[in-house]
Order: sequence, then C-alpha cells, then structure tokens
Amino acid sequence: MDFFDAFLNPEIIARYLPALIRAVWVTLWISALVVISGLALGALLAGLRAYQKRWLSWPIVLFADLMRALPPLVLMLVLFFGLPSVGIILADWFVLYLILTLVLAAFVEEIFWATMTSLPRGQWEAGAATGLSFLQVLLHVIFPQALRMNIPPLVNRSLTISKMTAYGSVIGVKEIVSVAGSAQAFSGSATPLTMAALAYLIIFYPAMLLSRYIENRFHYEH
Repeated sequence: MDFFDAFLNPEIIARYLPALIRAVWVTLWISALVVISGLALGALLAGLRAYQKRWLSWPIVLFADLMRALPPLVLMLVLFFGLPSVGIILADWFVLYLILTLVLAAFVEEIFWATMTSLPRGQWEAGAATGLSFLQVLLHVIFPQALRMNIPPLVNRSLTISKMTAYGSVIGVKEIVSVAGSAQAFSGSATPLTMAALAYLIIFYPAMLLSRYIENRFHYEH
C-alpha cells in the first residue's frame, strides 16, 4: 500500500466526505456560539468586577481561576456522565458548548480586567468630571479602550478555545474528530483522519492569518 492509498484514498474520500462536511458545519456553529457567548460573558464579568464589591468580585475571581485551572475535558466528562446520576441529562452538544463558553469567558474576563486596571485612574476621573455615571464611564470610556487594546489576545484565545470542539468526540458530539474517528474504524484507513486534519486546516488557517494581521496592525498603531 503506497502513501496515497493509505492517507488519500479517493474511494474512501468519496464515501465519507458528505458525513465530514456535516461534521464541519457542526464544528463551525458550535464554535461560533462559544465565541459569541464567551466574549459577551467575559466582558460582562469584567464590568461587574469593576464595581469592586467584595461580595461580587470574589465569586468572579474564583470562577475565573477555576475555569482556567481545570481541564475542559474533565469538566465535560463530569457534566455529561455525572449529572445523569442525579437525574439531570444534558445534550452532548450543549455540554460542549457550555464548558467551552465558561472557559473562554474566564480568560476573557481576566484579559479585560488586566487592561482595565492598567488604564490611568485619570480616565475614570475625567469621565466622572463630565457628569457621566460609573456605568456610563465604563461603557463609553473604559470598555472601548480595553477592547481596542485586547483584540489580538481575544482573537487568539477564541481560536484556541474553538479548536477544543474536538473534545466533543469524547461525549458523542458529531464534530470533525468524532466522524473521522468512526470512519477510520470502519474503513481501516488513515484517510478519514487526513480529511479531518485538512478540514481543520481549511477552517483555522485563514483564521490564524487574520489573527496575525489584526495583531500586527494594532501593534503598529500602538
């Protein structure tokens, strides 16, 4: 068996390509939901932490530390296989979405918080001096600056978390790795795995190029 028969067998490609295309769409829409939800939740938590109320800040700090410290795969396994024992059953895709969203939110919150605390205190005072409320200063003065400064790390972190959709194969989500693994087991060929690698390359390589372009652009502007 030569290299192409092992890794790029045309017959196997034709047989499993429709299933892999469906898996690509599953990966894409879950990734999109995770990024949108994670960015929004992380920004919200950073904004709430800015009020510097202990009863509010401590749970946020604890949440961010735990979500960054615990492996996402372990959390998925606990929710998917552990919750049914107490009568709570969650869909496989929802467990994947929920855990990745929480992990991304934890990193986003810390990214925003680090930038917000690095801004000069005069930014807050100047906003207050113009008659703006604390919330208005946060939304119209602080957050726009923090967002602009954090675009490169936010994009990079979002891409990293999006690739973790591959963990869904462990709990039965029909994403790229799951479908490719099943196809490899039935066909006995490495071709489905090659197809999975190419699918990830097609999805994420342009995103990586975009991330590098954005990072270079904002680095140059600063």
